[in-house]
Amino acid sequence: MRAPVPDILSAMDDPGAPSPSAAEQPRKPAARATTLAGAVRAVSGVTLLSRFGGLARDIVLVRTFGDTVVGSAFSSAFQIPNMFRRLFGEGALSAAFVPEYTDAVRAGDHDPAGPSAPSAAHPTEADRFASLVILALGVVTGAITVLVEIVLFGLLLLTAPNPEQRLSILLIAIMLPFMPLVCMTAIKAGMLQVHGRFGASMSGPLILNTFIIVVGGYCWFTGHLAGAKVAYVLAFATVLSGLTQLLYFARLLRPHFRFVRPLIARASAAQDPLAPARPRARRMLRRFVPVMLGLGTLQLNAFIDTLISMWPIWVGPTLLGFAYPLDGSSAAIMTFTQRLYQFPLGVFGIAVATAAFPMLSRHAGEPEKFLHTIQRGVRLSLFIGLPASIGLALIRVDAVSVLFGFGKSGFSSGGLTRSAAVLLGFSVGIWAYSLNHLFTRVFYARGDTRTPMNVSIAMVAVNLALNLTLIWDYRAMGVPLHLREAGLAWSTSLCAMLQTLILARLSRRFLPPHAMFDRVTVVGCAKVALAAAVMGLMVWAFLGIWGPRSTWTQHAVSLGASVALGGVTFLAAAIALRTHELRWLFHREA
Repeated sequence: MRAPVPDILSAMDDPGAPSPSAAEQPRKPAARATTLAGAVRAVSGVTLLSRFGGLARDIVLVRTFGDTVVGSAFSSAFQIPNMFRRLFGEGALSAAFVPEYTDAVRAGDHDPAGPSAPSAAHPTEADRFASLVILALGVVTGAITVLVEIVLFGLLLLTAPNPEQRLSILLIAIMLPFMPLVCMTAIKAGMLQVHGRFGASMSGPLILNTFIIVVGGYCWFTGHLAGAKVAYVLAFATVLSGLTQLLYFARLLRPHFRFVRPLIARASAAQDPLAPARPRARRMLRRFVPVMLGLGTLQLNAFIDTLISMWPIWVGPTLLGFAYPLDGSSAAIMTFTQRLYQFPLGVFGIAVATAAFPMLSRHAGEPEKFLHTIQRGVRLSLFIGLPASIGLALIRVDAVSVLFGFGKSGFSSGGLTRSAAVLLGFSVGIWAYSLNHLFTRVFYARGDTRTPMNVSIAMVAVNLALNLTLIWDYRAMGVPLHLREAGLAWSTSLCAMLQTLILARLSRRFLPPHAMFDRVTVVGCAKVALAAAVMGLMVWAFLGIWGPRSTWTQHAVSLGASVALGGVTFLAAAIALRTHELRWLFHREA
């Protein structure tokens, strides 16, 4: 059975919040706390390790390619299968699959004949359902892979691509099989979570990062390969890492799962062992499509950003007769820089929405508890998101200089300047990205998947319009605006803010009038904003006193000192203002 979901928000002790009755208390608090503590440690530890591994991977790639056309080609080629992984394999599909698989496992555990171990002769309901989903996902993603490969090789044969275009097409073709492999791996990761293997389920990115770091680091240190040859080697290493993940997760699932093979012959269709799982699979599919569109805004916007930034390589240096404002290095700068804002968002920001979702679902029919959960989720999201937005915006120059500036083997000086501008655009929206995840789950908890989907589709359209508007140079028209690829980052943040406002307003339909932002909530948010502002002023003053930094060491010392000063200042301000959010975050279950 799946281990209980960590319920962080249930432990919050805000004055005026309703306390659970004795009937609502867990029957075995000690055992439950131990289980939760273990699950939280496993998930948090592996997630943090994975994020640091991803950062190390990107540093190796930047040192290998820099802000070159090869770097842009490799990063964009990696983005394409990765987008499908996030849309199909993780997030939406997992959100639709895991509840159904959990229910199927529970049904087997409550079978009057007793829970049975997986076997070929007597497959469990969970075996049938998981086998059907894995098979269907493999067929769909495999078909997409084959069709795209045919199109890519058709482009190579029927057109005369320049060397940059040829490199990009070949890298996409090589890495595309990574998509079906990692999608099926992600489903198996969800199965492992249901069986309580949280740490193991989140080890997939560690395998990918290890392959890239080892292979890329070897090529960089030895100097045996360079440029496009390294890109091809790393592309094959990426696919090999996907296969390794799939086989590793299959081994981990042996005690819990046995794959059920379908009957292909038409005459035996009525006796197909997968037939009983089809109603459950259809229910999952009905949830998957709207959830995918609702949760996939960032992924779709990132993919659009990739298409726009790769235009000079894929199409040419002009658009409708005008010189295109981006160049061959834009995609590399965009892809590697966006990882920096995703670090605090992935480790801390999304965690609030993840922890709040089970509680929102349980209290969907209890207006008062539902309201308190939303209010606390908003306050916690801002408590984490606001200082992250302000802090990352202030240290952007030092951050990109330390992580991407390595002289001859990193970004050029111009690339570092452009990367810092991109990071500024992404940073200002971190708090909004966090709130988006929270409000989207408010609707899901009430059974409404259509509203977030509709808003998400509208935001993708708005993001595209802003992208095509903000990348141009308007200085000739008397407007001091020349953002280039930073315009893509600003459009993403602006859309996140707009989406947050729309979802927050629409979510009021589930609440009493003017209930969400009562006096306690407004005062709490104001305290968080004040603490973040104090932190920002202190870091800004420190950087001003420090003065210009010209060497890597100076940037590194400045970065470390700024992060330490910002963290201490924010915590001190939060304590002085007596913010409840700090107690909530450090509350320990008995």
